[in-house]
Amino acid sequence: MSSTFQRTIENFVCENCGYSVEGNGYTNHCPKCLWSKHVDVNPGDRLNDCKGLMKPISFEIKNGETILSQKCVVCGDVRRIKLLPGDNTEVLFQIGV
Repeated sequence: MSSTFQRTIENFVCENCGYSVEGNGYTNHCPKCLWSKHVDVNPGDRLNDCKGLMKPISFEIKNGETILSQKCVVCGDVRRIKLLPGDNTEVLFQIGV
């Protein structure tokens, strides 16, 4: 884990689908729709002024882990995140590769 990572434990309501997400300090996306919010400069810092929604755009399987790419619908920034156990992987079929 990066030395710039800050664990931030917080619950949130997904602004894309309305699902109530219980955070554990590592939660950075909605497990139901796989969208997130562009809030961090470095993971957990909540210092990004953009605040746009991050749309899932593609994924890959690497070393047995699913890596999701998301693109901010406001500024266009692309970020990669690891999916977690319990995430709705059926959404992956809707976004393709």
